[in-house]
Parts: sequence; C-alpha cells; structure tokens
Amino acid sequence: MSGKTVTRADLAESVFRKVGLSRTESAELVETVIDEICNAIVRGESVKLSSFATFQVRDKNERIGRNPKTGEEVPISPRRVMTFKASNVLKQRVLKAHLSRKSKLKPSNPAG
Repeated sequence: MSGKTVTRADLAESVFRKVGLSRTESAELVETVIDEICNAIVRGESVKLSSFATFQVRDKNERIGRNPKTGEEVPISPRRVMTFKASNVLKQRVLKAHLSRKSKLKPSNPAG
C-alpha cells in the first residue's frame, strides 16, 4: 500500500487540471457532489455510481452480543449503518493493479 490518502482538495485539484474549471469552481463541484451523496444516504436512499460502488443504508435490529473479556451477554441496540459495496469493475481494477505491482516486485529468473 502506498499510504497516500486522497482528500477533497486532491479531488478538486484533479477536476481543476482535467476539466478546466477554476480552482474555486472545482472545489465547489466536489463539495456539491459529496453533499448530494451524503443527503441521499441520510434520506435512506441507495447511491449507485456505475463502475464504482453502491452506498446503502441498512437498519439493524437489536441483538444480543457478548463482552469478549467477561463473556457476559449484553444487548446491542438497534441502529442504522451505511454499507459500501464495490462494483465488480472496481474490484477487477484493484486486483489488476495488485497483480501488476506484485509481478514488478518479483525478481526475474536470469537462467530462463
């Protein structure tokens, strides 16, 4: 892993370079897209970005859990969680990049 984290500023800079909007407009565009995604999720809607991923909100019922230290049963309250499911296209891109990096790290066999 490279350890690099892509930030909103990085996304805005990329939009600035590739689309040609001003830096301010690029930052506003990124914020607007993120806000729209967040608002849809808060409303309980699924957000599907083709060839990327689906964000969904799931309601989880109350259930009984266990304290790992004491073994005591404790109730886990009902809650709402968000899930992220990568598309098959994204999964394949990640796998391809991983295999490409892995093959570059392997020493070549000079004996043939």
